[in-house]
Parts: sequence; C-alpha cells; structure tokens
Amino acid sequence: MMNFKDKNLSLPLTYFLIVIVGFLALYSASFSKGEINNAEYISHQLIWIVLSLIAILFVLIIGHRRLLDFSYVLYAVGILLLIYVILVAQPRLGAGRWVSFVGINIQPSELMKLIFILALARFLSSYKYQENGIKCIIVALILTGLPVLLIVMQPDLGTALVFIPVALSMLYVWGFRLRYIMLMFISAIAASPLLWFLLKDYQKSRLMVFMNPDADPLGSGYTIIQSKIAIGSGGFFGKGWLGGTQSQLNFLPEHHTDFIFSGIGEEWGFLGALLIIALFYFLIMRGLDLAMHASNMSKKLLATGVCVLIAMQVIINICMCIGLMPVVGLPLPYISYGGSAMIVFSVLIGILFNIKFEAQ
Repeated sequence: MMNFKDKNLSLPLTYFLIVIVGFLALYSASFSKGEINNAEYISHQLIWIVLSLIAILFVLIIGHRRLLDFSYVLYAVGILLLIYVILVAQPRLGAGRWVSFVGINIQPSELMKLIFILALARFLSSYKYQENGIKCIIVALILTGLPVLLIVMQPDLGTALVFIPVALSMLYVWGFRLRYIMLMFISAIAASPLLWFLLKDYQKSRLMVFMNPDADPLGSGYTIIQSKIAIGSGGFFGKGWLGGTQSQLNFLPEHHTDFIFSGIGEEWGFLGALLIIALFYFLIMRGLDLAMHASNMSKKLLATGVCVLIAMQVIINICMCIGLMPVVGLPLPYISYGGSAMIVFSVLIGILFNIKFEAQ
C-alpha cells in the first residue's frame, strides 16, 4: 500500500528537473541557424518522456515486489535478447547493440541493467550471508558474469563494465566483506592488461586517443577534442541557451546522445554544468538514504543497485566528455537522446519512488 502523506517530494522533483533540463539541452542541440533541423529528435524524446512517466506510474501501481517476482523470468528473456543481438543485429558505429521490434529499435543491454538489478536483489535477499556465503557469491558472480560477457561480445565494453560496481556494491550491502571486494577489485586491475588483446581495433584507438588526443585529431581524437573545446568555450556563465556553436554547427559529433553534457557546458557554462552535477548528486544521495533506512534487505539491495548504476553512468559520461576517461559510449541518464535508456532509467527511479512511498 502506498503512503503519499509524506510531504517530502524532493526525490521526484529532482527527477523532473533533470528531465526538463535534458529536454531543453536536446532542443538546443537540434537548433541550428535559427530553426529546428532535427525535429524528429524532439518529437521522439517527448514520446519517450511520456512513456517513461507511464512506466513510473506502472511501477508505483504494481510495486517493486511484483517486479522481483518476475525477475528470474525477465533475466532469462534478457539473456536471450543479448544472444539474439550477437547473432542477428546489424552493427552501428562498430557495434551491434539494437534489435528492431514492430519498427521500434530496442537496446537489450540497457534493459539488462534493470533486469540484472532485480534478479540479483531477489537472489541475495533470499539468503543470509552468514549461512550461504560462498555458494551465494558464486551464483552472484555467474549472474553478473553472463550478461557482462555477452555485452562485451557485442562489443560494448563501457556498458559491460558498469555491471561490476553495481554487483559489488549490492554484495557489500548484503554482507560480503569489504576486504574481499577490494581483493577482487585489485585482481581485476592486475588482469586488465589482458583485455587489450580482446579489444576491437576501434576500441584500441579510443584508448590510445585517450592518452594523446592529438595523435589523431581528425580521426579517433576528433570527438574528444571538440568536446573539450565546447566545454571550455562556455566559460563560467556559458554562451546562453540556443547560443552554442560547437554543437549547433555540428562540430561536435554525438551531441544529442553521449556528448550532450558538452553542449550543456558550452551554453550554460561552469554554473550550468555544476547544476547538473548537483541535481544528480542530490538524486543519488536521496536514493542511498532510502537504502540505509529501508525496512528489509530486498529494498536495501534495490535502492543501492539503482543509485550505484545512476552514479556510475553519470561519472563515466561526464569524465568521458571532459577527457578524463576514454570514450565508451554511455549516455547521460534522463538527458541523452534515446528511448531504451530513458524508459529503463525511469523505471529504476520509479522503484525508488515505490520504496519511498510504500508504507513501512
């Protein structure tokens, strides 16, 4: 049963503010020479925002427990979709990540983020660490490793990597010792050079460009160079909404999707970029507060998984735009153009709303 007597609506208000900011940024990215040149981006995003609100309402009505009940079935469907992507999907920008369903493109790896959190939360909350520690850890690693492996094979290394901190954080909340988590993390870092031999040529180029963007300024390094130019040219106050040049004149590639933060930095300046970061920080901290005060383990695990996933995507996307991380193709939640990510992350925030408003 839902309890809406709680007058603290800061969490949903923060979500709506981020969505509004994202739509304004997308509108500006579609604006060029005094007119809209990419009206389909705006119309599509509006549709996805409406569908996202419907998805949130759906989660509030059925509750997170019903989602947990179907999580294993959804996990199996998600794995089958990932396999289907590898076998059938046509590559775009070097990777095959989308499948078409009744004319709608769906990205199964985005859906798997939601499904994975639900499945792992259900599994871990069914057992106690003190009684079934080792066995549960093995199963949890399998639940994590299977989608990670399939997503890497697409190939989509950036999306695959965000599953790992989400899984480790949920294991920590469940009771897994921090020293063991650190040991696993250090082991992964030590083994990371071996991944070089598994990377595609374009992924190797991205890593080399990350070390020295000027090595290929008109090729692999072009996007990150233009991104840093856009953010730097915004200064402290920015050029003003609809006043960007790097994005509106198409100097900046992917300015509707992965690099939309760069357009925000150009038009809204340091203050605008700081506002975006502050909104996400507040959203994540409110979610973690819910996790700390949740009444049972499933709620703690769900809230933790959702918050860590959002935090990782925000950190990686922003660091990518300012040149502190290689380009990995992760969207900025609720802001970047894209239907799969918008709806999935809205369902995730709907789970937080449900945990917040549900009677204890």
